[in-house]
Amino acid sequence: MLGEINEQPQAIARTLEGRVPVSGGAVRLDELPFSDSYLRSVRRVVLIGMGSSLHAAMVGRMWIENLAMVPADVDNSSEFRYRRPVIDERTLVVSVCQSGETADTLAAMEEAKARGASLITLSNCDGCHAARIADGTLLIRAGTEVGVAATKTFTCSLAALHLLALHIARARGRTDAGGAAADLARLPGLMADALEHQDRVRETAERYAGSENFLYLGRGLGFPLAMEGALKLKEISYIHAEGYPAGEMKHGPISLIEEGVPVVALMPSGQLFEKMLSNVHEVSARGGRVLAVTTADAPGLEEVASDVIALPPAPPELSPVLMSLPMQLLAYHVGVIRGRDVDRPRNLAKSVTVE
Repeated sequence: MLGEINEQPQAIARTLEGRVPVSGGAVRLDELPFSDSYLRSVRRVVLIGMGSSLHAAMVGRMWIENLAMVPADVDNSSEFRYRRPVIDERTLVVSVCQSGETADTLAAMEEAKARGASLITLSNCDGCHAARIADGTLLIRAGTEVGVAATKTFTCSLAALHLLALHIARARGRTDAGGAAADLARLPGLMADALEHQDRVRETAERYAGSENFLYLGRGLGFPLAMEGALKLKEISYIHAEGYPAGEMKHGPISLIEEGVPVVALMPSGQLFEKMLSNVHEVSARGGRVLAVTTADAPGLEEVASDVIALPPAPPELSPVLMSLPMQLLAYHVGVIRGRDVDRPRNLAKSVTVE
């Protein structure tokens, strides 16, 4: 698992290779069989997935709306197939399925196809079952992932979803898509910089490894990362953890915060940073131990947070990819400290091929 965490800058570079122009310009995904005129006609995008793929899809939804200005929804594959989704030939369904063999996602794709939707699948496996159902496949190119918990396949899925959002944005005439592509090209270097400070995460894990409950909070693009961070900790260390939108804290979860309860606050730079800072103050005032993960230059954060993991300054749109790294490392180190088999967690399989 640790080797695959550290491989992520190279894996992301593979995801981007040949898709982001080196000399600048807009993203093009020529492997997809959809014309620009079709992408302009799309009225709605629906993203589906399970587990870490669902969390990636949640981020992808926001990118598609923010960058391409297309209405987008996200759904759990196992729930999508058991209701009557309102989709038609002008709906683009995007399945995120790292193995391409997840039973619930395959069934949801078949349901979407039967209702006339166009299908794209994001997968790490060429020739997988999902690729045979879909109209087009966007390979994430993460390379073989041996660890059961998704690490590089998760971040490569994020990078591929960002590429897809920019591709749709270009087709629909969004003139700012080229600048966002240039930011994306910097991502492997930013990830490499972030991974140079792993000792900080390991030392932090040593202070938190004895806790039996964690709360992860985020807003906007940080909320799906809170869900993913909590999932990683559950998978690897067997500690109970929950991920919540930070604005929801006062509607129930705040009752869980008492002296010493660890709260991981995902605080990327951008318009929601001050909102997150307010949430951190609420946690601290009730005795919670705040572990803040941030890409912002916020020297006063140490005064209210028990620990701060500072990541390289980055465009806010790319913060989910960078913030994935300390979430994965925290789960890894806590799991190792508690004596878990982090590569093969109990009761889990790499690919869930039955319902």
